[in-house]
Amino acid sequence: MKALRRFTVRAHLPARLAALGPLSTNLRWSWHPPTQDLFAEIDPKRWVEVGHDPVRILGDVGAGRLDSLARDEGFLARLDAAAADLDDYLARPHWYQKQAQAGTSLPGGIAYFSMEFGVTEVLPNYSGGLGILAGDHLKAASDLGLPLIGVGLLYRSGYFRQSLTADGWQSEHYPALDPQGLPLRLFTDGADSTPVLIHVAMPGNRVLRARVWIAQVGRIPLLLLDSDIAENDPEMRGVTDRLYGGDQDHRIKQEILAGIGGVRAVRAYTHSQGLPDPDVFHMNEGHAGFLGVERIREFISGAGLDFDTALAAVRSGTVFTTHTPVPAGIDRFPADLVRHYFGGGGEGDSGLLPGISLDRIIALGREADPSVFNMAHMGLRLAQRANGVSKLHGEVSRDMFAALWPGFDAAEVPIGSITNGVHAPTWAAKEWLQKARELVGPELVEEAKGWERLYDIDAAELWEMRNLLRRKLTDEVSRRVHASWLERGASEAELGWTANIFDPNVLTIGFARRVPTYKRLTLMLREPERLRALLLDPERPLQLVVAGKSHPADDGGKALIQQVVRFADDAGVRHRIAFLPDYDMSMARFLYWGCDVWLNNPLRPLEACGTSGMKSALNGGLNLSIRDGWWDEMYDGENGWAIPTADGVLDETRRDDLEASALYDLLEKSVLPRFYDRDSAGIPTRWVEMVRHTLQSLGPQVLASRMVRDYAVEYYTPAAAASRKAVADNFAGARELAAYRSRVESAWPQVRVDQVDSAGLPDTPVIGANLSLRANVQLGGLAPTDVVVQAVLGRVSSADDLSEVTAVPMNHVGSDGGGEVFEVETPVPLSGAVGYTVRVLPHSALLAGDAELGLVAAPSL
Repeated sequence: MKALRRFTVRAHLPARLAALGPLSTNLRWSWHPPTQDLFAEIDPKRWVEVGHDPVRILGDVGAGRLDSLARDEGFLARLDAAAADLDDYLARPHWYQKQAQAGTSLPGGIAYFSMEFGVTEVLPNYSGGLGILAGDHLKAASDLGLPLIGVGLLYRSGYFRQSLTADGWQSEHYPALDPQGLPLRLFTDGADSTPVLIHVAMPGNRVLRARVWIAQVGRIPLLLLDSDIAENDPEMRGVTDRLYGGDQDHRIKQEILAGIGGVRAVRAYTHSQGLPDPDVFHMNEGHAGFLGVERIREFISGAGLDFDTALAAVRSGTVFTTHTPVPAGIDRFPADLVRHYFGGGGEGDSGLLPGISLDRIIALGREADPSVFNMAHMGLRLAQRANGVSKLHGEVSRDMFAALWPGFDAAEVPIGSITNGVHAPTWAAKEWLQKARELVGPELVEEAKGWERLYDIDAAELWEMRNLLRRKLTDEVSRRVHASWLERGASEAELGWTANIFDPNVLTIGFARRVPTYKRLTLMLREPERLRALLLDPERPLQLVVAGKSHPADDGGKALIQQVVRFADDAGVRHRIAFLPDYDMSMARFLYWGCDVWLNNPLRPLEACGTSGMKSALNGGLNLSIRDGWWDEMYDGENGWAIPTADGVLDETRRDDLEASALYDLLEKSVLPRFYDRDSAGIPTRWVEMVRHTLQSLGPQVLASRMVRDYAVEYYTPAAAASRKAVADNFAGARELAAYRSRVESAWPQVRVDQVDSAGLPDTPVIGANLSLRANVQLGGLAPTDVVVQAVLGRVSSADDLSEVTAVPMNHVGSDGGGEVFEVETPVPLSGAVGYTVRVLPHSALLAGDAELGLVAAPSL
């Protein structure tokens, strides 16, 4: 007999143990080992069985054990210390407060929207890197003291759990999650404790309602909207059923709820807490892009603004981060589907967002194909500031979205980059954290500063640390392989070999990630016999642990997994290679801690960042990777190995063959010899020096605290300043910017460069010689102060294309025959074939940059 519904009943805690309640529901425990140790002490065996979940262990432990702990003076002292430590963490000034005290102008509040958040495995609201990055962003923001609010959806089945069939095919199942059994609290009306409901209109006079669960991530509230409530009909109840599940109709409802409902949840939360409304809204990918049109609606209905003025106000305080390097990774909906959900208001008005023209909404997501609505295009049009997630990804993004800025070279597209980082207290083994606390102190470790001091550890101690963590990993591999084979139908009697799977003294390589084609899960199998020889080498063997999930609809990815599983099932190599199913945060930690080498071989440049290798580096792992994502900018020749890429080879099969061969060569000739070359004390001295260098060079760079500080300084603070300027004095700045934009866009078809004259260069100029340029420009009624006129000099090709350009502002010197005259004298910056042109761009202090509006005028050729 099966239960119709499930719910969780929490234990009644004795008064002396009351502090366990807030300790269990504030997710700071997920990166605070002393608090984890406290809960483990309640029942060590059960702690492991419940997956290190404080809420579950408090629900499962018997009343007798709780009463006993309430009389245990040692436990009570540790409980009091943990509670006091949490109170101190929540109350004392952190980096952000210290910056504010020093007079730095900072945002009053930031709302951070993401479709997934990977904070801890006990809250399985994530699928992969995007969610883990979002979780690390919240944790680092908490450690630094940022006034940030996270916003997303609560998925009743989370992402799928993965297992393997007998023949190695991925199987998915979706466990039902009970919010009451998770580290969450329901957002209620303070007056009568009734749940706060968020309402979003749907076509056909229907309403999508959602309650809001709050996950407290240290100092940061994470608001998660949940549509599975009795007030909704069955279709609407299912909106938040699964992460990345369902068809496009289901997906757009999720994204409408995340964006529009998310803004409404933020408003309800800040009002209830007496907090200021956020002045910065950060979209982590385009999924929550509808938040921008909801904010436009607020300004239209609440402040009486017109659409363009409201758009200017919204853009000023919005940041958009793109995570995909390929157009196929962007959410794109049929434009008619968007019309279905946002139409219905009569006379072109949006029914979902009254006061906004449906055509204006559609225009925000337009692309070359008018039948398609592009969520990333909408995000870019609604945000004054945008970025990729590594330097290389910034370059790829500028090229990918260049069509939105016609007339500009890709390098000038206003999309910057903030390289992702990882949260050290979450991903570093507690042995490393303890050593770091000894060397730099607990507060600096909390802000993840001073990581490079781990370089000072004695070589023998460092090597023993690596050996200890590798042993932990091999024990975990044995446990998981045994469990997986039982799940696939093997009997206990035939699994004796799993007790000794993997040798704790053998070089261990890890490869774990999602399984889209571009990540090339099976590149390592390109030459099976060559891999087999490496695994079984009698003198210098390696062992390989592989994990990853394929999207349930991606049979191609599942076939790649099956290929690896079948190779690993071979009795001749199964003690040296293993595929571990159900990759999640709990498994990932063991891999990051214990692997000597982290392997990453994507098809360059399709890896936006790829933070898994960062987590390995924090634990002294060395990266063996294609130079893509973060590794492209942080590889220095001594902190790991770069797999050569066959750039320019268009035949994919040949490219894979070449890069796989390069991978094998590196393993045979460099990685394995360095690991097994030992001194008289048994220490691989050259390997240990690479580990030292990795900790010193990468430690400070790969941290989420560095990433969040970069966002705070380079994006949040300018966005907050722009937002304040836009809304001050009854939206004077937004009105001025909207009027300026309208005036410029109307005049721009008449803006042109009529004539350019040069002088000053000798017959045989040398680099640095002065070039004088004079241009006559028609401004179509604009004032010279509305624009900037630039001389652009650079290397010129045989087709007259400019590269390596330098742009120099020209000075307005007067009028001539109805045009405006601009002049400049500038040194020639290059030798060789050099060319120049003159161009006109809009210019205003209210713009984030002169390229923002995507308008440029240059001489006709």
